[in-house]
Amino acid sequence: MAQFKGFIFVILGLALLVTAVSLLMPSKVMTAQTVMINAPKEKIESAITDLSNWKYWHPVFSEPGTQVSLDQVADGKVKSASWYSDGKKNILQSTAIDTGQFAFTLNREHENELMNIFTVTPIHQAGGFQVEWRVLARLKWYPWEKFSGIFFANVVGPGNQQALEQLKKYAETP
Repeated sequence: MAQFKGFIFVILGLALLVTAVSLLMPSKVMTAQTVMINAPKEKIESAITDLSNWKYWHPVFSEPGTQVSLDQVADGKVKSASWYSDGKKNILQSTAIDTGQFAFTLNREHENELMNIFTVTPIHQAGGFQVEWRVLARLKWYPWEKFSGIFFANVVGPGNQQALEQLKKYAETP
C-alpha cells in the first residue's frame, strides 16, 4: 500500500510540474511563410481577398469532394466561406482589409480560432511582390495545448507554403 501511495504522489508531482512548465510557455504561437510573385498587384490582391478565387490556388478549396459554400458577398467579392472536413464545420471569414494587408479568421468546431494575415509588399529591386502569410493561434492554458504549440509551425507551415506556391502559379499565369 505504501508503494501505491508513493506512485500516486510521484504521478501527481509530475502532473503539477508539467502544468507549471506549460504555464511559462507562450499562449500565442505564429508561423509565417512567404513567396515572391511577379504579377500585377491587383491580381494578387483579388486572388486573396475574394474567396471565390481561392479555388484556383488553395488546396482545400480545389480539393475534389469538398463542398465549399461561399456565403457573404460585399463589394462584389465573397468575404465568407464554409465547408466540412473530418466531420467538423469550418468557417473562413474576412475580418479586415487594409492597404496591402488582409486578415481572415478560421473557426473550426471545438478548436481554437486561427487568425490568418496576408501582407503584399512591393519589392522594387525584383520588380514583384512579396506575399507573406502569417497564422496566429491563441492557446488555452491546458498543458497539452501549450505543448502542442511547439509543433504548430510544422503542422500548419508546409500546407500554407504549398498554397502560396499555387497562388504564385495562378497569379503569374496570364
